[in-house]
Amino acid sequence: MAAIALRPVEDADLDALFEQQRDPEAVRMAAFTHKDPDDREAFDAHMAKVRFSDGITHHAVTRDGVLVGSIAAFVMEGDTEITYWIDRAVWGQGIAGQALALLLDAVEVRPLHARAASDNAGSLRVLQRAGFTVVGTDTGYANARGAEIEETILRLD
Repeated sequence: MAAIALRPVEDADLDALFEQQRDPEAVRMAAFTHKDPDDREAFDAHMAKVRFSDGITHHAVTRDGVLVGSIAAFVMEGDTEITYWIDRAVWGQGIAGQALALLLDAVEVRPLHARAASDNAGSLRVLQRAGFTVVGTDTGYANARGAEIEETILRLD
């Protein structure tokens, strides 16, 4: 079985993370993304902010030492939320679930919140398997889809 681990994001990871986060199918599935996934300057500014801000826990996700994504916990409007991005090339292999379990062990704050496009069945399944429960829905503008879509809101106590 592959060894999934979390470690700090390094400068050397940025090119690969940028490429992962501009994959058209992954962007469409995530839905709530930056306006232009191809804007490297905006990506670099965002990464500088999240990597070095107090109150944000941001990790690289590795499988057998190879970078396969990122995962984070951050505070938004008083709630601690989690987010993750896994390289589409390794979807369906349990990596997101294992990375989420590691993050949940590292982040002691409860409750935790998460959001996913309501049609993102894979992400919703990962969150629910980790113990998150659906607490509602919301509608918001999804840059990746150019439209308002439904978003499922989840909570872990």
